[in-house]
Order: sequence, then structure tokens, then C-alpha cells
Amino acid sequence: MRILVVSDTHRDAYALRQAILNQPSAEVVIHLGDGAEEAQEMKDSFPDKMFLMVRGNCDWGSVLPAEGDITLCGKHIFYTHGYTYNVKYGLYTATAAARDRGADILLFGHTHVAMTDYEDGLYLMNPGSLHGGRGTYGILDLTDAGVATNILKL
Repeated sequence: MRILVVSDTHRDAYALRQAILNQPSAEVVIHLGDGAEEAQEMKDSFPDKMFLMVRGNCDWGSVLPAEGDITLCGKHIFYTHGYTYNVKYGLYTATAAARDRGADILLFGHTHVAMTDYEDGLYLMNPGSLHGGRGTYGILDLTDAGVATNILKL
């Protein structure tokens, strides 16, 4: 299963649409916040895809949850924008929360800095910011062989 992971679109609906169109095999889109309006717009535009969304610190008035959990292909994914875990100052709190939930994968945004890592059985991914001319997004592939994480430029 291919999952498109995006964050921090900051009202850039065009970039979000392009990322979705660039990954037609992605069955799931996870939006990690700071773009609730365009995420909802894309959910309506692509009804064949599953959309999972959380609010970010710039999604004022949003009723989306601050975090979410889902199990796909036998992998438990914990996803959050990251501001409530102070990810700009380190990943300890966010990784501890993911481990407390028994997650295999932690997805977060907020920093606008794309990264992937693997730490003691936990995959970590921040897709960076999709906003603007140098936007990035993440691809999470879940297969029988395991988990693969990649960061791509729009």
C-alpha cells in the first residue's frame, strides 16, 4: 500500500493537488496539519482516496483532531502535526508518545524540514512543507517485505 504524506500546505491547494496527481497509486493521503481547508477540498475532489487529517497550529477554528492512530497493512501509524509535542525542539516527546501507543510509524510536520529515520523499531517521517516552489512530500510504502519511506520534491 502506498500512502502520500503531506504537511504544512498553508493554503497552497495547487501544490497539494499536484502531489496527489503525481502519486496516482497512493490509496491513502495523510495531511499532517496547517492546511485543513485545502485538505478538505482535496478530500472532496478525490473521493476514491482515504484521507486522514489532523489540525496544525495555523488551522484556527478547525474541528479536526490534534492527532490520530490507524493500523494499515499490519503497521500501527501515529500521526500528528507536532506542535503539541514541541518537535521544533527535539523528537523525544513525540517518539515517546508514539511508543506509548505501540506505533510502528510516527508521522509529524510543523518544522517544515523533511526527514526520515529509523530508531529502535520506530520509523519516523516529516514530509516537510508542501507550500511554495520548493515543496516536499513523503511516500510511505507498506509491503509484505516491510516499510519504505521516501521524501520527494514536488
